[in-house]
Amino acid sequence: MLSKFEQVQQQWGGTSDVIDHWLVSRQQLLIDYCKLAGLPPFESNTRQLPTSSQLQLFCQQVVDYISAGHFKIYDMVMEKWNTAGYSPTEDISLLYASITQTTDPILNFTDRYSDIAEENTLTDLDKDLSSIGELLELRFGLEDSLIELISESLACPPGA
Repeated sequence: MLSKFEQVQQQWGGTSDVIDHWLVSRQQLLIDYCKLAGLPPFESNTRQLPTSSQLQLFCQQVVDYISAGHFKIYDMVMEKWNTAGYSPTEDISLLYASITQTTDPILNFTDRYSDIAEENTLTDLDKDLSSIGELLELRFGLEDSLIELISESLACPPGA
């Protein structure tokens, strides 16, 4: 996920303040996911379960990222489009709909782990971290496709 992120950042970073904001938020979420899951480059020799506060922080970051995507980022794009006279294509609308289909499964993870107090309730954590990692990777791929579709409209308004 991190290497794919670096490719996207190199390709689309700096083209729009909206895209840059989105990518910065994603980068922090990826770093914190890797730390929590014990993935390289944050892997240690002895894997310990995360603390409840680490899980709570990650869950809050996930909720913030999802919320920013649905509300802040989407609103920023729509504001730019309204100013420029641009409107979403059918491809953009279908892609956004696919992104929203990942929301509930991701939020189910945060519901389960945002208020964990006892370590014995972490028996499925590794499996669940793997699942949310796959969901985030799917969502990021869809978002990358959306970034590709909207980047031109944000960089060069119609009639310019």
